[in-house]
Amino acid sequence: MNKQSNSYTIIYIIVMVLVVGAALATVATALKPEQQKNADADKMRQILMAVHCAPKGNDAITAMFTEHVEGIVVNSSGEEVTGRDAFAVNVSNESREPAGERLLPVFVYTDSEVGTKYILPLYGQGLWGPIWGYIALNDDGTTVYGAYFSHQGETPGLGAEIEKPEFTDQFAGRTLFKDNTLYPIEVVKAGQRPAGNADYVNGISGGTITSKGVGAMLNNCLAPYEKYLSTLKP
Repeated sequence: MNKQSNSYTIIYIIVMVLVVGAALATVATALKPEQQKNADADKMRQILMAVHCAPKGNDAITAMFTEHVEGIVVNSSGEEVTGRDAFAVNVSNESREPAGERLLPVFVYTDSEVGTKYILPLYGQGLWGPIWGYIALNDDGTTVYGAYFSHQGETPGLGAEIEKPEFTDQFAGRTLFKDNTLYPIEVVKAGQRPAGNADYVNGISGGTITSKGVGAMLNNCLAPYEKYLSTLKP
């Protein structure tokens, strides 16, 4: 075949595309298990961050999570849903469903030093994209032990500050129940107070929209757990 012809050029391009595509598909398939392992370890790390005990390294994280955390799924009636893997529940999707139809994961952390903590996942919307996190409650089902938040693309120095201890540490000691009714923690501008009975934390200075997003996320994601958390109260 004439290598200078258009036909040769077209055939050459087609063959190269097929070869490169097949090679990329093979590499992607080979790397997928490792990528999933890393993604799972990162999720485990974030859950453990809510109880202030995430070690470094994927193997150490996986070992600690396996030893200390048990996942269950409940519904809005407070009943356990059998046959579902809490770790596999897509909280992003569930957060968009009506509250009464959601699968609600609960990660129960047990340790001889800190006792039992109930870790609840959160998912919402910030200024520029998704925000998410985990909030850990003491065994009374109402007092916050710790919190962890992260984001996809909030502004550094402003909304991105939700992941910093200066913000997350405010949640420790806050309570969700007042007079046997759940009031998700509100995020307010510094110096202000919420109108109702809810406990509150100060929002991020200059990150008003992200702060409101965290508040909306807490309300949307915690409210469906009310009946389940009520069963934990002494």
